[in-house]
Amino acid sequence: MASTDFKDYYSVLGVNKNATADEIKKAFRKLAVKYHPDHNPDNKKAEEKFKEISEAYEVLGDADKRKKYDQFGRYWQQGGQSNQSPWGSSGTAGAGVNFDGFDFSQYANFDDFIDQLLGRFSTNSRSTSSYGAGGSGFGDFGGFGQQTATNGGNDVEKNISLTFAQAFRGVESKINLGTETVTIKIPPGAKSGTKIRLRGKGNLNSSTQQRGDLYLKVDLKSHDFFSLEEDKLVCEVPICPHEAILGGEISVPTPDGDVSVKIPAGVRHGQSLRLKGKGWSSTKGNRGDLLVRIAIATPVNISNQEKEYYQKIQEINTYEPRKKLNNIKL
Repeated sequence: MASTDFKDYYSVLGVNKNATADEIKKAFRKLAVKYHPDHNPDNKKAEEKFKEISEAYEVLGDADKRKKYDQFGRYWQQGGQSNQSPWGSSGTAGAGVNFDGFDFSQYANFDDFIDQLLGRFSTNSRSTSSYGAGGSGFGDFGGFGQQTATNGGNDVEKNISLTFAQAFRGVESKINLGTETVTIKIPPGAKSGTKIRLRGKGNLNSSTQQRGDLYLKVDLKSHDFFSLEEDKLVCEVPICPHEAILGGEISVPTPDGDVSVKIPAGVRHGQSLRLKGKGWSSTKGNRGDLLVRIAIATPVNISNQEKEYYQKIQEINTYEPRKKLNNIKL
């Protein structure tokens, strides 16, 4: 880091210079979760903030680096050339390196350490990659944007097409990468635009002889009945005019099967009814709401008796829906 790029790492993490190692670690974890790209898709400011707090913790979280940082300030690197990163310039973990209670020899680089610290447990050594949310041993899964290769390789982005059922329930899929076939487990809750990262499965960089990451971008196929509007699962259900006027009870399909829904008397065309917990799955395992959009359907091929009753209603009707249009002029 150049001297002109000096940053007050204590301010970055929001702690004072007398903060304990535990306080620094706690502050970093809180900020890392808040600004992680998985929680801030396509947010460049959050991405830069995440990099900044990671940089600050890499220094303040190391007792030796912090000591030199406190002693030399912006020149801490020049004043402590013997204090190398736990992984060294080559990015390979040093044997037996211990840092604030962590053994870094099990990590390939600082990114992997952050992954485990945040509960995502993703490593470069896996040939079968699992992806999920909630810190349950899965790798990267989220709606973050295109990433820049940090491992010296060339990143690649490809599309993966999923049906509504696959995306809703989760699916295990085999991906042929040409030289190998890998299996990925996509958990429930994927949506169009969601990106899944496979570490070290991108193109080889001829200069660094390292492989980048492969990003699989989810393309959600359309469904005949359900649709997604942002995080909400939506469906449109037709009802008869008499049901709209009098109200009633109808059967509505949901991802869990048909449920009985009460239609309030006087419901309007286009009005939505909310079914809590019957919507789309989230990557955290929660269920959203299902919005049932009402469509008043005009009957066709009615019987003579039905026509007769509609004519009687017309004769005694007092409702004037176009009354407010009488005085409208260009």
